[in-house]
Amino acid sequence: MTIRSRALPLLLLTTALSGCLVGPHYQRPTAPMTPTFKEAAGWAPATPSDAADRKDWWTVFNDPTLNELETRVTVSNQTLAAAEAAYRQARALVAQDRAALLPTVNLGASASAARSGGAPVVVGGVVTNPATVRTTYQPSIGATWAPDIWGAVRRTVEAARANAQASAATLANARLSAQTELAVDYVQLRQYDEQARLLGATADAYGRTLKITQNRYAAGVAGKSDVLTAQSQYQSAQANLINIGQFRARTEHAIAILVGQAPASLTLPSAAWALVLPAIPAAVPSTLLQRRPDIAGQERLVAAANAQIGVQTAAYFPTLSLTGQGGFSSNELGNLISTSSSFWSVGASLAETVLDFGARKARVAQARAAHDQAVANYRQTVLVALGQVEDNLAAQRILGAEESLTRAAAESASQGETIARNQYAAGAVDFTSVVIAEATANAARNTQLGVEAQRLTTAIVLIEALGGGWTTTDLPR
Repeated sequence: MTIRSRALPLLLLTTALSGCLVGPHYQRPTAPMTPTFKEAAGWAPATPSDAADRKDWWTVFNDPTLNELETRVTVSNQTLAAAEAAYRQARALVAQDRAALLPTVNLGASASAARSGGAPVVVGGVVTNPATVRTTYQPSIGATWAPDIWGAVRRTVEAARANAQASAATLANARLSAQTELAVDYVQLRQYDEQARLLGATADAYGRTLKITQNRYAAGVAGKSDVLTAQSQYQSAQANLINIGQFRARTEHAIAILVGQAPASLTLPSAAWALVLPAIPAAVPSTLLQRRPDIAGQERLVAAANAQIGVQTAAYFPTLSLTGQGGFSSNELGNLISTSSSFWSVGASLAETVLDFGARKARVAQARAAHDQAVANYRQTVLVALGQVEDNLAAQRILGAEESLTRAAAESASQGETIARNQYAAGAVDFTSVVIAEATANAARNTQLGVEAQRLTTAIVLIEALGGGWTTTDLPR
């Protein structure tokens, strides 16, 4: 009987058994969901031409500087570099685990020399008991294989693949978070630029008021206290203008770190307040399951935990190991590769754990508990995502109503400031009226700017909460 005829029945049986796969088959867990967002009333859907539902979502703000900075985040941010390396590591682990499905093949070669016999003896002129040295050459090839009869290896590969997809989702979420943080910081930077402009204009106005007060004091129609109060206002405005530089510098440094640069190597010139609130596409809560990388990552971790149940369950069944070896063995190199010098062997072993005092049962219970934990984490991630969308929808609606009022208040306060200053110059009101009007106008303008910046910031965070154009189709397959 040849080696093929001996091994064929065993291989056929092994192949048939390898179709088994113990452990639960994966089913996506349910998630707490509602048909619509509670705070979406009045949320107007964006048209496809101006919607932020795309990968480069920040371009809807129409700011070339922001666009250029965002492209550098993906390339140079070190947090993203670390996440990308973690993803490559997870991919390599999939390949490593998949290799266990196939036999391990090894090549070997040996040469040995052995001496036999003792010292030669001469009897009647004939030499007897001569010493001999025998050299043996033996090249061989061998293979070992543990067929994945119960699916332990396949479940391990399944878990590794799901973990790699979770790592890819983590990378996507880190990228989205970095892009969002950069956009928020950029809005803050431009807000400081606009605040500096407003404070500069306020300081100039206070300087003109101080000049009027000094002239009235010289004419004897104003007291020294009016001059001191005007000087205090002017100097305070100048101090606040200088202080804004500190906050702007910190924000610029934060942007430099996000784009992977040393703070000293990045300088962003001041620019006018020109950011416009973008249109944001409407969505329903269920779309978050496909659009949020953090939700997708948690769902993949559930799949990995489910596969681990099968890995641990397979330990209840016997393991089969197959070995085979073949080669040539000869005392002469010239006759090494010949049929008469060939040899082969095949073998199989079966092992089963009979008594482990509950160790396997405990490992299965641990795997099931880990799965339940992953499901709970997944559902919590969904709830948090829903809350983030609702929060920012509410903020957009409330801040929209507030912005129109603050803009009207700022315009009214500016007019009141001008009237009070003119009346004081004409001697119609005292200086206290001017101080109050100027302080009111300054506060109203800053409030309006703050609300505009908040609306932009909440729009950015809302885009992030909706996934920023990412979908589960971006996961590696």
